[in-house]
Order: sequence, then C-alpha cells, then structure tokens
Amino acid sequence: MKRKYILPIFLIFQIIFLKVIAFFPEVVERFYSNDLYILLSKTIRISLGWIPFSVGDLLYGFVIIYLLISIRRIQKSRKTTWKDKLLKVTSFVSVGYFLFHFLWALNYYRVPLFEKMNIQREYTYEDLFAFTEKLIVKTNAIQFEIAKNKNLKVINPHSQDTVFKISQNGYDNLAQQYPFFTYQSPSIKKSLFSLPLTYMGFGGYLNPFTNEAQVNDKLPTYGFPNVVCHEMAHQIGFASESECNFIGFLASIKNEDLYFQYSAYSNALRYCMANIGMKDETKFKILKSKINPGIIANYKESDVFWEQYDTFIDKGFHAFYDQFLKFNQQEDGMDSYSKFVDLLINYYKNKQL
Repeated sequence: MKRKYILPIFLIFQIIFLKVIAFFPEVVERFYSNDLYILLSKTIRISLGWIPFSVGDLLYGFVIIYLLISIRRIQKSRKTTWKDKLLKVTSFVSVGYFLFHFLWALNYYRVPLFEKMNIQREYTYEDLFAFTEKLIVKTNAIQFEIAKNKNLKVINPHSQDTVFKISQNGYDNLAQQYPFFTYQSPSIKKSLFSLPLTYMGFGGYLNPFTNEAQVNDKLPTYGFPNVVCHEMAHQIGFASESECNFIGFLASIKNEDLYFQYSAYSNALRYCMANIGMKDETKFKILKSKINPGIIANYKESDVFWEQYDTFIDKGFHAFYDQFLKFNQQEDGMDSYSKFVDLLINYYKNKQL
C-alpha cells in the first residue's frame, strides 16, 4: 500500500471505531475518561498552564496560516492531480481528527452525568415553576447582599485574573462531595481571539489540543465567573454542554465568593425563565415581577453587550456549532445548553438551594 493512502484509510477506521464505541460508554468511562484522559490532561495543563498567554490560540493561528499557504501551493501545482490533492487534505483531517478524540473528545462517549449521579431526566411544568420560584428567592437574596439595594445591578470588582484564581475554591469544595469533579493543575487563559469569539457569539471554549480553558475577556463582569467554571468542567473531562453548565453551576455556588454564587444563580434563573416563557407567558410575567430590578439590569447589560456584536457571523457559527454538537452525541445541538435545567430541577428536588 502506498503511504499516501494510509492516513485517509485511517480516517475511515476512526469513524467506524467511534460508531462502535458509542455503544460502550462504560468502557470509555473506565479506561479513557477516568484513566488515560486524566493523565493526558494533567500532563498538558502542567506543561502549558504556567504560560501567561494562550498557546492554543497561537496554534490555531499557525494552522490557519499553514493551511492557506498549503492550499495556495496545491492550487498552483500543475503536477498534482485532483486525486492527490484530495488525499493530502484527507490526510491532514485524519491526523487532526485523531488528536481531537485522543486528547479530549472521546469524553463525548462516556457515561452520561445523570446516570453517574443518579439524577432523573424528566420533570413536570409544576416542577419547573416551583424550582424557579425558589431560585428567584435565592438569587434576590444574594443580589441584595452584594448590592445592598434591590434596584442596583451587580458589578464584580474582581479582575479576570483574580477570578481565574478564585475559581479553584469552588471546585475544591465541590470535589469534597463529588471526587470525580476534582480539578487540578489550572490552565485558564484569556483568549487571544476574544473579539472574534464575541462576534461568533461565544463566551469561551476549551482547546482540545492544549487543554486550555479559553475565556472571552470582553464578557460582562457579573457573568464572567460562571463562564470560567463552565470551561473548567470541560477540562476535567465532561464534553456535554448541558453537563458543563450544571457542573459550572455547582462549582460556582460552592465557591465562598458571593460574586461566583450570583453569577451562577442569575445564569440558571435566566435559563429557567426562558423555558417558562416558551411554555406559559402569563406565568413568565408573574415570576418576572418577583425578580429584583438589579438582576433584570444585569440581564439588560448582557443583552446590550451581545446586541452590538449581533451579525450574520454569530448566526452562521451557531448553525455550524449546532451541527457539530449533533455530530458528537448531543442530539439537541445548541439547545443542549438549556438542557441543564433538567439536571438542576431533579438534583434539587430533595435538596435546598
């Protein structure tokens, strides 16, 4: 077999392997997520976490430049047939596809968190309304404790670097209750591509090749801590967006810092209210009237922020990412972010907020 066929054939093998491994989440959980991945991720974070800038963003930049140069060379080459050009592109994709799954993305195929934590998946509208009312009371209390005035929005006084450091506290406290949420060897960075991320409509992302938590440094301050904790959840091996929203929430409210708690509670409340708004507009208006005006002011702050970057770009990337998530075991696509409400409601059925 000629060498130029090896990597393209390997890509086909990888696709078939992933189709098969999807039927064996317990195997992925035991041998990858709780074993090999922990070793790989810690090693990478220890190696790169101390570097103050995003190595992963630079890597992406170099790859994009390399691809553009390579494509130009292939276009100019008259000796290269269309078949050879296709093989070169497929070979590159094959290597990237392997590294993506080997270094992180096999976690898409692990045991779902609701099974791992024995949490039910179904809930009634009454459950949603009752939980949201409790969430309003809790969020109102923390907002008032911080601002000392129910009409004032919360302004987080911490620098972003301080938020990165404080975030460890929440995970340490959470790990005492659930050891599988242990987070070690921090590697949290401000993304060098924060402006493009904003236009794309994203608050952050995990670089699967460098295991760096990349956070959009342009975000409103009140919501910043919860985004950080969400990306950290990806780092410890959870790929599902709904699960990372849930883990990020738990790590934030377990934090001793009130600004972390407010960030999580206000974010969860907004998701719950959005769900109610789609089901019962009258109930939505009643519940909204119970929310402190300061919290509403924070929501408006966030809306104004995103509206100024609202273009066709974010719609295009959201459509792409929706398909990406569906391709990677998340059938709800972008809607999977809001599915963490399922986990929240059922987790707190017999617990106090």
